[in-house]
Amino acid sequence: MFTEVNVDVCVSNYTIIDPEIYQLWVEGFSYAEAAAFLTTKGGIFAEVPYELISSDVQDHYRTYAMLEKFLHAPPKLSGQLTFQICPQDRSLLIDRYYSLDDTVARELFGKKFNTRNRKDLDEVAEKTGVRLKSCRRQFDNVKRIYKAVEESQGSIANNIRHQFVLPEELAQKYAAVVFIACLRFETTKRKLQYLNFKDFYECSQVLMTYWTYTYQHSGAEYLDTEMDKEFLLDLRDMRDLLDKEKEIKHLVTLRLKPTLLERAYQEVENNFRTYYRAIIMMACNLHRTREMRLLFVEMTERLIEPWKQNGWTKDQVQLFLQCIWKCVLDLEVPRDNQDIRCLWDRYMQVINVCLCRMYHS
Repeated sequence: MFTEVNVDVCVSNYTIIDPEIYQLWVEGFSYAEAAAFLTTKGGIFAEVPYELISSDVQDHYRTYAMLEKFLHAPPKLSGQLTFQICPQDRSLLIDRYYSLDDTVARELFGKKFNTRNRKDLDEVAEKTGVRLKSCRRQFDNVKRIYKAVEESQGSIANNIRHQFVLPEELAQKYAAVVFIACLRFETTKRKLQYLNFKDFYECSQVLMTYWTYTYQHSGAEYLDTEMDKEFLLDLRDMRDLLDKEKEIKHLVTLRLKPTLLERAYQEVENNFRTYYRAIIMMACNLHRTREMRLLFVEMTERLIEPWKQNGWTKDQVQLFLQCIWKCVLDLEVPRDNQDIRCLWDRYMQVINVCLCRMYHS
């Protein structure tokens, strides 16, 4: 007589994601290079035959290659039924696949995301020390994100975060790249090569915050990839501040004298007219598309290079900008021209951050 036995059977194809091997795949290691790297690393791999390590790495690489099509549209990763992946591993797959090296991102500024530039990525790989396969992955990711959000309504970073399931910090990095590309800012000139990704990142953030339509408007229909044209046209009114040059100079030098060494103070006093007019005239010309695209070049040529030639420190740059910003706001202006204070304040929010960030002592 047989006894009835009830057995519960569960068949699963749960996909194991090895973070270390996946990282090597993301960084562009071939499976042979990855296996060799793990072999020489020691630790748990010290006594494992190379053949077993190589076979394991190849299995993982095959899995990641099959997953890649889902990573091109990250929301699909949670909906697909081919692979069973826990939420934590899904996040790891997406975050690392869309990781962006600052050095590579800097080289992508100013480039069009076309086939020709993709073919030239070997130069980027050589310059940055990042493997060519990883450079291509990053280029393709930027291109994919750019095409997905360039004309989307609302915040770039929010659109990136939602459409590609990226963490906030990573979405902001991509937003900076997309913003620079959309507005076609000049970033490739030789005199700008000293600027790194973080410099342009900070400048992009403050530009999106203060000079786009989202500054005074809310709602999904307003984009932070579109400059506030009315504001830029109104900046022409700041030409009136040229007539206040002597008054502003007196206020600025009065405030700076107790805080600067005599040599630094004399330099500001002797060249105040040059620096003041440069700041005002940049504002008056920003309504022209070409002048906006050359913003970083203009700041470098008109202010940063002269300051460096005259031995300014970064602290001196920050002090001067804060002082001139405050002195203009404190200036008495006619009742019918009160808007000039708001224009100046909004303008200087960006100029102050950009110049301080771009000035490398």
